[in-house]
Amino acid sequence: MEDKKPMQLPENAHRELKEGESYRPLLDPNRKYAEVTPYSVAVGIVMVIIFSAAAAYLGLKVGQVFEAAIPIAIIAVGMTSALKKNDSLAQNVIIQSIGGCSGAVVAGAIFTLPAIYILGVEVNYWQMVLSSLLGGVLGILFLIPFRKYFVKEMHGKYPFPEATATTQVLVSGESGGSSAKTLIGAGLIGGLYDFVVASMGLWSETLTSRVVAWGAAIADKAKLVVKLNTGAAVLGLGFIIGLKYALIICCGSFLVWFFIIPLIGYVLPEAQAAGLTPEAIFSTYARPIGIGGIAMAGIIGIVKSFGVIKSAASLAVKEFRRKGGDESEKPLRTEEDIPMKRIVFGVVIALLCIFAFFAFGGVVHNVWQALVGLVIVAVISFLFTTVAANAIAIVGSNPVSGMTLMTLIIASVILIAVGLKGNAGMAAALIIGGVVCTALAVAGSFITDLKIGYWIGSTPRKQEGWKFLGVAVSAITVCGVMMVLNKTYGFTGDQALVAPQANAMAALIQPLMSGGGAPWLLYGIGAMLALVLNWLGIPALAFSLGMFIPLDLNLPLLIGGAVSWFVSSRSKDEKINAARQEKGTLIASGFIAGGALMGVVSAILKFANVDIFLYGWNARFGEAVAIIPYLLLIGYTVYASMKTEK
Repeated sequence: MEDKKPMQLPENAHRELKEGESYRPLLDPNRKYAEVTPYSVAVGIVMVIIFSAAAAYLGLKVGQVFEAAIPIAIIAVGMTSALKKNDSLAQNVIIQSIGGCSGAVVAGAIFTLPAIYILGVEVNYWQMVLSSLLGGVLGILFLIPFRKYFVKEMHGKYPFPEATATTQVLVSGESGGSSAKTLIGAGLIGGLYDFVVASMGLWSETLTSRVVAWGAAIADKAKLVVKLNTGAAVLGLGFIIGLKYALIICCGSFLVWFFIIPLIGYVLPEAQAAGLTPEAIFSTYARPIGIGGIAMAGIIGIVKSFGVIKSAASLAVKEFRRKGGDESEKPLRTEEDIPMKRIVFGVVIALLCIFAFFAFGGVVHNVWQALVGLVIVAVISFLFTTVAANAIAIVGSNPVSGMTLMTLIIASVILIAVGLKGNAGMAAALIIGGVVCTALAVAGSFITDLKIGYWIGSTPRKQEGWKFLGVAVSAITVCGVMMVLNKTYGFTGDQALVAPQANAMAALIQPLMSGGGAPWLLYGIGAMLALVLNWLGIPALAFSLGMFIPLDLNLPLLIGGAVSWFVSSRSKDEKINAARQEKGTLIASGFIAGGALMGVVSAILKFANVDIFLYGWNARFGEAVAIIPYLLLIGYTVYASMKTEK
């Protein structure tokens, strides 16, 4: 096949800019491109419906919500190639941006709303739709003023792992050539590798120190265990994140799993008496420390971002005072956002709709309680928008469930104070939590879309405007799927769907609304730890994410980061190091893309009740066998990256 005109991101796309240097995207900022077309909008809507339904089912069935951005980007590239559409890159960005709403809205909905069914409280379909829709709209509106800060001013300071992988898919698919071959090859390897692990069980997805007898004894007696996810996608994620942030994240995990959990197992008699595993101690005692750390890191981030918030507010005031349109002040196409005046009006209208929804939609009992609920939503959503964006920019993972748990605690305490408790209080708190959870999930996801657009050269205003459509379609789809699944399987009982996050929310909120309490001491320990980390100059959010996310998902990040450091530091010629790093990034992006796409295939197989998993083999030999293919995968990454000499 003859290569298309070579296309790749500029050399300074992933590094900090030197003084006086600027980033110029792939698409010329002075030229107009076909972005929003009937084709791109129609395909985007189809993608958001399909992936919202698939992600909702898988999330409720097994507790895993896959990110749809990369699979949608792959499908978009494949369709435009099959249809022989020219100059399709800008349209594919819009398809990905609209379709990518699915993962965010799904996470916001299924983390909270199934708890309504679990607790047996009364909420109808349209209340759930409005909870997701209004939360998603608020998340978009709150994030737009911070676009320039995260995607432009912080250029090169954050790794943006998911945005990097998605951009590589879009760019390589458009240009073809050696980059596309590298990406496709790595995608096939990573996809087949992860499919063999997750759907067939030829080797274990998680390798633990329990694989040997003495490791199992230490885990049982000392509550000390080492766990490693052997997936290709997680390894690729670590490569893109890099050694620095991966090490900080893992330090948080090491503190929890190698010190706090064994200490709790030794100090608390009930932990020994009940025979709690390290995993159970993590969920019950250690993870709340991570939640407290994330909350305090968020507050620290808000304080540090005060200048950004202030500048966004100043811009809003300036927009209101401006009279007429001055052509000399008109920004480049790639710098055009929805006008701040419209954003402010949009926020006001969205908040009024939320107030009306709470007051007259059967969520609370009176106008005063509706006003209290509105304040909770507005304040928490706005303040934690920057936290969600920061987390996505650093590790590609949004700690939205932790922030939602904090929201539910705060909302429950306040609602009880204003006289709303029992079933009515639980329903109100969950609806409020659903709005906040969706707002933060959508805000975190949207910063990825905007970074992709920044690298490629899309028009931000068009991405921002059509994101609202994606959120609306996804909210209607997700809540419909959730009702059908509740009637078919239910969320309680022997054959019920797992819905682990929603069960955690229900377990938390029920005692609070019944006069119980929350683990305030554990939250406080996490908060104090975040303050100490900040004082020491250590990124508190990345460290706290390490405490919150399980060790088996963090340790491979460190391995991937170490591989990235190794391949980019072996030569004395910095140009060769940079070329090897770029090649490795393509391979890592392929791993992530292949893993994400095969995750969709696995979801379809599970939906169709096709079970090809080798349970007996996996139980006996899975962990021991896993070491070999995992080392081969690392070896392939190093070898293929190091082959690049220019």
